[in-house]
Amino acid sequence: MQNVEINAATQSLLDAVNTIFPGKVELQFIGKLQNGYVRHDQAQAVQDKDNIMIQISDLSAPDYTASHELLHLLMTLRGFPQIFFAISTGEEQLDQQLMMLGTELYDTVCHIVVVSEQRKHGLIDSEIEQMYLKGIQATITPEPTPVDDKMTLRLLTLTDALVFYGDGNKAVNAQLAKDYPISFAAAKKLYALITEKPVDSPFTLRRNIVKLFKAFDEQLKDWGLPPINMTEFATISNVLSKRQLRLEVRQTFELYHSDMVDIKTKRRAYVGINRADGQNSFVISAPTKNNDNPDYYKAIYSLSVEELFKKLQMPYILR
Repeated sequence: MQNVEINAATQSLLDAVNTIFPGKVELQFIGKLQNGYVRHDQAQAVQDKDNIMIQISDLSAPDYTASHELLHLLMTLRGFPQIFFAISTGEEQLDQQLMMLGTELYDTVCHIVVVSEQRKHGLIDSEIEQMYLKGIQATITPEPTPVDDKMTLRLLTLTDALVFYGDGNKAVNAQLAKDYPISFAAAKKLYALITEKPVDSPFTLRRNIVKLFKAFDEQLKDWGLPPINMTEFATISNVLSKRQLRLEVRQTFELYHSDMVDIKTKRRAYVGINRADGQNSFVISAPTKNNDNPDYYKAIYSLSVEELFKKLQMPYILR
């Protein structure tokens, strides 16, 4: 482990996290790797009992990378919606791929807040911007003619890049438009959609995540590629008012019989789809043979939303 000095802005974020988190959060700088670019896979948060270690595996820009991870953690601790994966396709490799894509899309919307805070604290400068561009180039190759099967990754990476640079960075955006003409044009549409209204509350964050999930799939379908269907596969924690918590489950959610299985029980999954936005909001198992009767579903539908979430131990955010 390296002894790396962090700057005052990163230290203040670490202090802020430790003020809220009940255990201890610390930074660990691992190894000596310096690739000369920044990318979001250069750090991870590892929980060990009551403590969280943020492990930074590339020391090219330790303050940028550490602060980025700390801000994600701060958003979670301050009650912004989280992403969960509670169902499986039955194919482990496909599950892993879908989880990666869903998490990246979720993170892209979170980055609207994260990047804004990093810029506010002087943690992104022209050098970091150059390193970020190198990170893009290390992740995706320029588009060939005709296009190859890497368009999903390009769209994902470039939408996130627009969140990082904004649409006013003419030099970088010209470079991206030259190297990735089709996917960058599509990314601009997705970026416009998620920045149409500010992300200034847990509710607006969730709304933008769901909008991005749907628009991303529409774009893939336009290209003749299979959609990733995150509105079903990924569970996003709910943001509800006190009134909504008192409503019966049937008034707020619809139980959708999925082709996938509940990871915990390995039984067929029922996905609780939020009637307002069509997003997976919780997962329950199909009943066992002994319970498989109309009363099983009636009992769930007639619970209040608050009662169901307590029963499922499903976290939610109060509006």
